[in-house]
Amino acid sequence: MDTEELRADVVILGAGLVGLTLALALDAHGLSAIVIDPADPASLHAPGHDGRASAVASASWRFLEAIGVAPRLEGAGCAIRTIAVRDGLEPRPLRFDADQGDPLGIMVENRTLRRTLHDAAAGAANVRLLQPARPVATERSVHGVTVTLADGRIARGALLVAAEGRQSPTREAAGIRIARWSYDHAAIVTMLGHERPHGHVAHEIFYPAGPFALLPLIDDAEGRHRSALVWSVAAADAPGLLGLGPRGFADAALKAMGGLLGSVELIAARSTYPLGFHHAATMTAERLALIGDAGHGIHPIAGQGLNLGFRDAAALAQVLVEGARLGLDPGDAQLLARYDRWRGLDTLSVAAATDGLTRLFGLPGAVPRAVRRFGLGVVERVGPLKDMFMAEARGESGELPTLLRGELV
Repeated sequence: MDTEELRADVVILGAGLVGLTLALALDAHGLSAIVIDPADPASLHAPGHDGRASAVASASWRFLEAIGVAPRLEGAGCAIRTIAVRDGLEPRPLRFDADQGDPLGIMVENRTLRRTLHDAAAGAANVRLLQPARPVATERSVHGVTVTLADGRIARGALLVAAEGRQSPTREAAGIRIARWSYDHAAIVTMLGHERPHGHVAHEIFYPAGPFALLPLIDDAEGRHRSALVWSVAAADAPGLLGLGPRGFADAALKAMGGLLGSVELIAARSTYPLGFHHAATMTAERLALIGDAGHGIHPIAGQGLNLGFRDAAALAQVLVEGARLGLDPGDAQLLARYDRWRGLDTLSVAAATDGLTRLFGLPGAVPRAVRRFGLGVVERVGPLKDMFMAEARGESGELPTLLRGELV
């Protein structure tokens, strides 16, 4: 029997949120992509698979609008109109208000976002989804890339994109060095129902053990007010919190949030993951580009991890589309060098700022607390500084790809 060969401009390894978004961005400009992932979509879309939710920055939401995904999410997202930042349970928070402009972000449950992107990709003319499909061999050469699957099929393209996540085997096989360290902390992720409406406010409460973030979600079908919880704790304390019963955990959360939203209840399963930092020395190699967590991973303190991945996808799509218009091969070294320069500095600066915030707010004692209070007060009083933080929250800082402005390339 003849071996089936599939061809596309780009072969993407990983059908997560960032990999699928890149495929759809390329499709919107007439470039083709094969997306390969070993996971079964049915298991990924199951209600219990991923109880997390993500804050999609306003610029990232404009990206989703430009490629036709945002209309499919109509009614599924909750706007963040205010971010309230506290050092512990200080009564007067530093507030970042969107006023009447674009919201600071849109909260969407991950399973909803993943299912929407998958359905859009399945119906896209220039996207071929191979899932579940397990790559067993990958070759990159001056002539192109070849991925051989366990079932014997072969995918060929001009460029290979690694979107496999933090433990990317493709990045490791390419010999790309990575800076990495652990914070010895864990994030506990779940959803809380609460007595009072959240008013589209995201609360970030900083404790020495890590931030306690409450992120607004739309009410459920029964009209229950909900927020996503991302609670960073010392790694040694995570098993104890996870071992509490639903009532005990809700009581612990209520104490940590100081009764901000009235009584609370646990309304979803809890999950946890270790917190760490990693950053690739380069975002490219011969006919290879890294996007999302394959290239960088940061602390969730500012909620920018997914948005950095979307910025990767938007920048890479722009580089490839503009290159195609000049008649350049998608794997051309000049194009990859441009992508590496563009994304390398931005991801490193965001990662460094996030790491600095994590360490500053993690310092115990009266003197560090006084320094933090002084810093928050300065941001409150200095308009341009506050505007800069709000631009960062919206994902509007730095050299924005055209797609993040809501326009096709």
